[in-house]
Amino acid sequence: MTKPLRVPPQRTFADLLRQLGDISPDRVLMQPTPGTATVRDLASLLQRTDRLYELVDGVIVEKVMALHESILAAFLIGVLSPFVRQHQLGLVAGSDGPWQLFTGLVRMPDVAFISWDRLPNRRLPDREIPGLVPDLAIEVLSKSNRRREMLRKLKEYFLAGVVLVWFVNPRKKNVQVYTAPDQMTELTEEDALDGGSVLPGFRLSIREIFASTPTEPNEPRPNGKKRKR
Repeated sequence: MTKPLRVPPQRTFADLLRQLGDISPDRVLMQPTPGTATVRDLASLLQRTDRLYELVDGVIVEKVMALHESILAAFLIGVLSPFVRQHQLGLVAGSDGPWQLFTGLVRMPDVAFISWDRLPNRRLPDREIPGLVPDLAIEVLSKSNRRREMLRKLKEYFLAGVVLVWFVNPRKKNVQVYTAPDQMTELTEEDALDGGSVLPGFRLSIREIFASTPTEPNEPRPNGKKRKR
């Protein structure tokens, strides 16, 4: 298991929120006490709830995913899985799959791909939260995500050994493709997404991704008021 990241000291709850990436306080669980939570605590919680949680610096943090983001993630899984199976490349996991990137750090990307090369004998470890690192991590950005939070995740993914990261932005309808924390290509609906060296031969239109979640126009109501979003 990779050594844990160095955790900076915090004196107040505000310090803790900044450390976690300026996230909303209602995403932080107070039990176990922040700073003391373990992988075992997280595994127990995930067994008892249908919500998504990550473990960061001894803190259990809720991962919020709305229907729109869930549909986008499901679409990407539906496209990636047949390609991966056809070419016998590895396995594709969804948003409820926890990955222990470092000792005490568990992230749950919305979609992830791990190659057979990273799985001894092509078998998953018989553990609820295995110490595995995917080749590709995909995050579908939601309104609850903060820029500093996602930058932190990005650095963690590459430090752990992830090769490729996609940030899918439903509001801007673009995909940011990272091959390193400081190497990014932004793709719009005029472009196509490819799998690079991780998924050689894979291509997908950006427009097709966002067409999978058609949204209702913000039409005026009969009383002249617009629907609230």
